[in-house]
Amino acid sequence: MAAQQAAWVVSQMTPQNGEDLFKRMGNMAPSKSSLDRLPKELAERWNDDRKGFEKALREGMTIPEEAVTVMASLDGVLAPMKDGEAVDKRAEAAAAGRIAKGPSGYREIGCATLSFCDRNGKLLTAVRTAKMPEAHKASLKVALKAELDMALHLRPDLQLVKGADGANDNWTFLHKELPEGPEVVDFFHAAEHLNTALASVYGDGTVESRRRFNDLRHVLLEEEDGVQKVIRSLVYLREKHPHSKVIATELAYFRKYQKRMRYAEMKAKGLPIGTGVMEAACKTLVTQRLKQSGMRWGKEGGQAILNLRGWAQSERFEQAWAMLAATYQAEVTILNDVVSLRAV
Repeated sequence: MAAQQAAWVVSQMTPQNGEDLFKRMGNMAPSKSSLDRLPKELAERWNDDRKGFEKALREGMTIPEEAVTVMASLDGVLAPMKDGEAVDKRAEAAAAGRIAKGPSGYREIGCATLSFCDRNGKLLTAVRTAKMPEAHKASLKVALKAELDMALHLRPDLQLVKGADGANDNWTFLHKELPEGPEVVDFFHAAEHLNTALASVYGDGTVESRRRFNDLRHVLLEEEDGVQKVIRSLVYLREKHPHSKVIATELAYFRKYQKRMRYAEMKAKGLPIGTGVMEAACKTLVTQRLKQSGMRWGKEGGQAILNLRGWAQSERFEQAWAMLAATYQAEVTILNDVVSLRAV
């Protein structure tokens, strides 16, 4: 129980803060170094049979009876890495005549969610997973597909919806590797792109910009041909401002994803149109714990924390802990007729 409490605490805060918390609580006093080692030790034990443990977690999946849709989503968030290879990347970019972009020493941590929603598109529960940086989110995609396969096996009546922002790699996976289902670009991301386009013409935060944005946002959300009307409006702005790269970029964005922006139609069917759960997972799974001041993470140490946080936020912590704890159990034989010996 002490290890279980300590594991949960260190998944939520730094080892130093955890040490301070336990001192104030007074029930036990693990050191900062012990709290730092614990998740790594647990991760090593978990990795000894990772596939088996993850399969058991999936088989224990509980889906609310009132769920009618399941949304699969992918995204990522940059985090500071010990092996971010910032110097090498910048040198490589300079040698190729390019300007290195993005924060130095940061790499993308992949996040995935499986969200179960009711007939009105309201979230009921979700499975949240995060993986440390890897090429094309390879193991994360495998994990998400396995979770979805189990969900559809348990509840074949669920309507699958696939949602993401505009990242090409995420959409390639969602479209080609998962079963068929409606696809939707997160509405709030689309609205941000619309606001960017209008602000570039009418000024950021001006009354005219806000008025036009609110009008077109309503059209995009509520009218069946909303995205086509938005595209026509952006075409008009491009003709008036032919040298605006922003207008051209945002117009291309809406044209590329217009088939995934049927928001009024999806709302009428009670399907979710936003990936807020995905955005929240990036923040609560990764940012709040792994992006505090001065932090730098290695792959093993970061994944150890993400495992614990993912279980906690998916209502699986108790189940995962029970499986881990069982690996530390040993058979003890108690002898009968033991005579106490003492020196004479």
